[in-house]
Formats: sequence, structure tokens, C-alpha cells
Amino acid sequence: MVRASTIVLDFFINLPAFLIALVIHEYAHGYAAYKLGDNTAKFMGRLTFNPLAHIDLFGTIILPLALIITRAPFVVGWAKPVPVNFLNLRNPRKHMMLVGLAGPLANFLLAGFLYLVLYTGVISSLGLIRFIFNVFLINIVLGAFNLIPVPPLDGSRILLGMLPEKLALKYAAIPQGVGMIILLIILRLIRGIF
Repeated sequence: MVRASTIVLDFFINLPAFLIALVIHEYAHGYAAYKLGDNTAKFMGRLTFNPLAHIDLFGTIILPLALIITRAPFVVGWAKPVPVNFLNLRNPRKHMMLVGLAGPLANFLLAGFLYLVLYTGVISSLGLIRFIFNVFLINIVLGAFNLIPVPPLDGSRILLGMLPEKLALKYAAIPQGVGMIILLIILRLIRGIF
């Protein structure tokens, strides 16, 4: 049986890989919003690669660690969402989709770059290879997970922009609490498959 201290140590060893993926994801949202007319993230100091600006103590550290220690069927976590005022965007409906897509796309681009680094074999250190592989894997999972079209995930913003206006208004009225329940069910089903 794996001791709790080993699990906690593994969590903190892998935390930097998790933070890289989260920071890239959130920065991309803020940068896209800034380029499309909203400077809220920049004004609030969130348009930065500094992980301290993006860590949510409960969502990034406490909850994932508690789920790992208690051997929960799945582990979830989050960063502080980058603030975006969609009314400041030049074309709110279209640009909301682009801001939503920016985070997962940044994760996939970083994963693609890391895949090339691993594939070319330019790194020989086994420890560094393992770390890069962890960053690669976390970016793929984070990017794909956020494309699920359930509030509050990015996929919901993308879907919202694609729906006809009347349907989009009904979809936007879904409470985030309902979205979280749907997400928990999806996570449980995914865990059951794998």
C-alpha cells in the first residue's frame, strides 16, 4: 500500500508541471481578450506568467491534494479564472468564442512543442524527460477537458457563440451549479471507462 506521505510528495513533485499548464491556459485567455479589446486581465495584473497570480489555494492545491490522499475516483482542480469583460470585446459574441478557445489551444500548442522536444531526443536526462512528459500529458488533458461544452468550462463559451441567438440565451441561463453536477457525472463515467 502506498503511504500518504509518498502520495503527497508525488503531488508536490508534479505540481510545477500542473502549474505550467494552468498558467499557459489562463494567460492565453487574458492575452486573447486583451488583443480583442478587453484590458481587464492586464489592468488586474493577471496578464502574467507568474503562477502566484493564477493559483487558487483551494482549487489548485487543497482540493486536488485532498482527492489524491483520499483516493477519490477522479482528481479535479482549477486556477483563478482570468477576468474578462465580454462587453469590452469588439464583437462580444464572436470574440467570446475566441477567448474561450485560446486556453485549450495554448495547451495543445505547448503539448505539440513538447512532443517535438521529446521526439527529437535532444534531452538525455531521464528526470527531465519524465517532467517534460508530465507537462505534455497535463496540457493534453487540460486542453481537452476544457473543451467539454458544460459551464463553466471553455467549451461552453465556444458553444454559446455557435448557437442561434434564442438557443444561446437559453443555454446561457443554465446555472453553473448544474454544469458542475454534469461535470462530476462525466468525470465519474470517464473514470469508469479507464
